Amino acid sequence: MDENSTKRDVRHFYDQIGWQKVSEGTYQNAQYEDLRAVSQIYIHKCHLRVNRYLKATGKFLLDAGSGPIQYPEYLTYSEGYKFRVCLDISVVALVEARNRIGSKHGMFVVADVAQLPFKDDVFDGIVSLHTLHHLTAEEYVLAYYDLKRVLVGGSIAVIVNGWSDSGFMRFFRKPMLLMERIMSKKEEQGQSKEKKSNRTTEKPQGTHVHKLDASELRTQLGADFPIKIHVWRSVSVRFLRAMIHTLLLGRFWLWIFYGLEELFPEFFGERGQYPLITFSK
Repeated sequence: MDENSTKRDVRHFYDQIGWQKVSEGTYQNAQYEDLRAVSQIYIHKCHLRVNRYLKATGKFLLDAGSGPIQYPEYLTYSEGYKFRVCLDISVVALVEARNRIGSKHGMFVVADVAQLPFKDDVFDGIVSLHTLHHLTAEEYVLAYYDLKRVLVGGSIAVIVNGWSDSGFMRFFRKPMLLMERIMSKKEEQGQSKEKKSNRTTEKPQGTHVHKLDASELRTQLGADFPIKIHVWRSVSVRFLRAMIHTLLLGRFWLWIFYGLEELFPEFFGERGQYPLITFSK
């Protein structure tokens, strides 16, 4: 698949599927997150980790691949900035983002995150959440360099993506498979064949994703582009849905995981599912 067709597919997915509302404040793309009450506190605290690394105040914050600013915690990233510049390939996303933050605080740009339409040294902070993995392999590293180009000297950019492979989640692979089988049997007992069939046919397909692991990312960026890797969240959505349940003391286990992540942020950043990558200029 070439670069242009990949971008068309990504734009089409988010315009027609990902950023369509399924209820007030909830988008179809939320299927890729665990929004159950048992996971809520853990997810909330992980979302807020971004604030630790961004500069607290400034004039312009670039939200590269902003989407609709999907979760309430995402709004906090620009509280200390005069303007939040929301950049996205999806017009639907930017319309929703404007509805959330308004035109006085927000600026909204339809553009490609790999070809930023900005001058050098413009932004006092940059955040990009779950966006760069939609780029082709050829553009992935180029996007890092372009984000660094527009960053003000001494400021920090925060990139959150998933790794292609997580050693921590690999450790839990067999328990997850077992729990998924158990839950699948329970669902089969509690649902009719007709309902299961409808659920399967209505589930939309995803779009292009290209991910690296920590070693590959460092190698491709090179020694002249130092990065720091911290943890954003060590566990995957699949893990949460399979293993974390109220009757199995789910909140307690997530409290343990969060505590471990706080103690060893670099370890779980490199070996967990979702790293928080920072770089400065």
